[in-house]
Formats: sequence, C-alpha cells, structure tokens
Amino acid sequence: MLFAVACTTPQKLLESGAYDASVQLALKKLSGKKVKKAKYVDVLETAFAKATERDMQEANRLKQENRESNWARIHDLYQRIDRRQKSIEPLLPLIDQHGLKADFLFVRVDGLENEARENAAAYHYGRAKDYLKDAQNGDRVAARNAYSELEKIGEYFRDYRDEDKLMSLARDLGTAHILVEVENKAQAYLPHRVENAIRSFPVADLANRWNVYYAEPNANIEFDYKVVVKIGDIRVSPSLVQERSYEDACEIEDGFEYVLDERGNVIKDTLGNDIKVPRKVIVRANVLESLQRKDATMQATLEFYDLHTKQLIDAQPITATAAFEHYASTFWGDPRALSPESRNRIGSSPRPFPADEDLLLQASEKLKPALKRRIADRSSLMI
Repeated sequence: MLFAVACTTPQKLLESGAYDASVQLALKKLSGKKVKKAKYVDVLETAFAKATERDMQEANRLKQENRESNWARIHDLYQRIDRRQKSIEPLLPLIDQHGLKADFLFVRVDGLENEARENAAAYHYGRAKDYLKDAQNGDRVAARNAYSELEKIGEYFRDYRDEDKLMSLARDLGTAHILVEVENKAQAYLPHRVENAIRSFPVADLANRWNVYYAEPNANIEFDYKVVVKIGDIRVSPSLVQERSYEDACEIEDGFEYVLDERGNVIKDTLGNDIKVPRKVIVRANVLESLQRKDATMQATLEFYDLHTKQLIDAQPITATAAFEHYASTFWGDPRALSPESRNRIGSSPRPFPADEDLLLQASEKLKPALKRRIADRSSLMI
C-alpha cells in the first residue's frame, strides 16, 4: 500500500474520480516551490472545479428531496467546499512556469452553510422534543435518544434555544436508579468483619452515563432496579499438611587414588611421578518436604430485579477463593547430593496457618471486584 501511494500522481487520482485526494497531492507538489509546474497547476485547477461541482450538485439534490434529515449531510458538503477553498487560498494567485494564471471559481458558502446549520439543528431539536414526549411517559430509551439528538446540536451551535434545559430533563428521565443490597444466605457463620467488607464495596464506581448505583435505600429516590448480592455458601477447608520424603543421590569426585600394578605398587609416568586418578563416590541425602494448604471459598449469586415489574431479569453465580500454600523442607545426609530444586526449598520452616476469618476476608476482597465487573457487564439489562 505504501508503494502504491508513493507511485500515485495527482493526475491518476483525478482520472479515478478521487478529486479531493488529487487536490491535496497537487497542493503538496506546488507548496513551497518557486517554479510552479504547469502539470500540477492544471490538475489542481481541474480537480478543484470537479470537486466543487460534484458537492454542489449533491447538496442541491438533497435539498430537492425536501427531507429534514438531509440537512446534516448538506451542511457537511458545504463545510467540505469551504475547507477545500481555504486550502488553496495561500497559493493564490497561482501562476505556472509558463506565466499562465490558474482560474478557480469559489462558491460563497457562508450563507448556504448558515442555512444548513440552522435547519440541521432544528431537525435534531424537533426529534429531541418528540422523544421527550415518550420519555415523560416513562420511556427511558426515548429519553436517552432525546439526549443524543440534543448533543448533535452542539456540532452546529454552542447555545441553542433551551437546549441545556432539555438536556437536563432528558438526563433525568433517562437515568436508571439502581439499589445494590447484600444478603447473607450462608448456612455457616459469616464473621461481621467479613460481611462488612463485602457490603462496603464502592457501588458508586459502577456509575456510567445512564446508570446510578446506591448502597443504601433512599426514600426520596424511586429505584428502577435492584441488584441483590446473595452470599450462598462459605467453606473453609481444614488445615492440611502433606508430607513426602525422597532421596537425592549423585556421583561426585572425592579426592583421588593411586593407580596400582598387579603387585600392588604405584605406577609411575615417564617422568617418574605417581599416577593418580579422581576417586568417584555416590553421595546421598534424604529430603523431607511438607506442603501446608488451607483455603476459603465464598460463593454468591447476583440477582437483578426490575422493581417496576417485580420480576427477576437475570441471575449470575460468582465464586471467589483465597488459598494459603507453603512449602517447608529439611534434609539429612550429604548436602552435595541435593538437586537444585531441593536446594531451593531447603531451609524454609513451617508457618502458622491463617485464621478462618482472615482467609474469608481475603476471599471477600477477591469477590468484590468480581461483583463489580459482573454488574458492569450486565448494565445493559437495566435501561
């Protein structure tokens, strides 16, 4: 693709109907050059005229359709014409290497653009008002659509009629108020510290553009949905110690021994020195390894209720586990026999097992972000 772009010329772009690309490339070829090559000036003049003609024809065609929804597109076309005209202004008057002056017919788009801007804004304003009628009858989707239409007006005007007031109304009508509650349904005892930790997860962090979450009931707010976190099962495993013993063995060099002849005499080399060879021995070490393990599992169910219909609309199971795991290892025998793996574990001592409550607290801290992610993932249900 890069090679193709590098080989493209303004003339080829013009012939393919890519008028704006042709204009931009021709401008690049001409800008900053003392001598303006005639071929680039000719292409720029032709591509500019064709692009302007094309856009004006399209704008007129859209006007003749007499559809209010066309005004945004008409406005875009006039803006494109204006940008194109401004892009060549720095080169004017444009005179080529032969002394010929290029002729560019500019369109007075200010009035046309203002007309299109007014009509496009009015179109979105009217649609917003229509949506708000349905929104005031309890249709939150309509309220959000109204807000979207009013946002589009910002592309044309900073302040438009009572846009701010209507946007505030649309936001109020389009916002879903969601109560998040925690219910302990576990058969096992749940320490208060753990239950408080679960209840304390910041539901305000869940808020998005249209959903607001609350951790406590409020008599002044009519809630639309309720999310119930039901703690269903809590398990703490017994403290487990698993032991295994094994032997490491290897052959090593341990000193040397003399080479003897058949009579038991030391053999000497040609220089008269005693001949010695390394002595190989097998060394062994017995390793005792213990694995300490204990874990806590907390299971919950997220239930989503529509408070207007009093119906359960979704249920999601969630599980979080906190685990304590520790290796301790000792040995007896020759340390030279230890493998690298055994050597890395030697020296660690058994640790005290954590209390049940501490492990449950760790599990609850893992559960909270999982709950937040799942609620956020299901926010599309609450509209």
